[in-house]
Amino acid sequence: MDNNEEISTNQAGQSFWQKAMLVLAKIGGVLEVILNLLYKLRKVFMAAPVVYYAVKLARYNSVNLPQVVGINLQSNGAFAQTLTRQMAVMGPLGVTAACLLLMFLSRKAMYPWAVSIFSLAIPILLLLSNRYPA
Repeated sequence: MDNNEEISTNQAGQSFWQKAMLVLAKIGGVLEVILNLLYKLRKVFMAAPVVYYAVKLARYNSVNLPQVVGINLQSNGAFAQTLTRQMAVMGPLGVTAACLLLMFLSRKAMYPWAVSIFSLAIPILLLLSNRYPA
């Protein structure tokens, strides 16, 4: 009787571990699919905050920039060139959009994405140089 109980206990133990391994394998498969999907959509996830802040800055600048925007501030306090407000809003937005387009077309996503992050500084610098001239 002891032998039969020991065999059934071993079989029950094996079946428990086999079931546990099967469940872990299924969980691993689901995690692999999720991670693969996240990897394939990485460019979209990277671009979303850049697009959000680029549009937010463009809206803010379209209201707060003066009608004539100066660029290339010289040491005497005058601007070397002037543009319209519309051009000053759409130009940086276009630069950011071009960087993101390059990111989507490139195999390496980090370089154009990093440039698109730095391109968000353009509207901020335009606003600062035109609202608070030295």
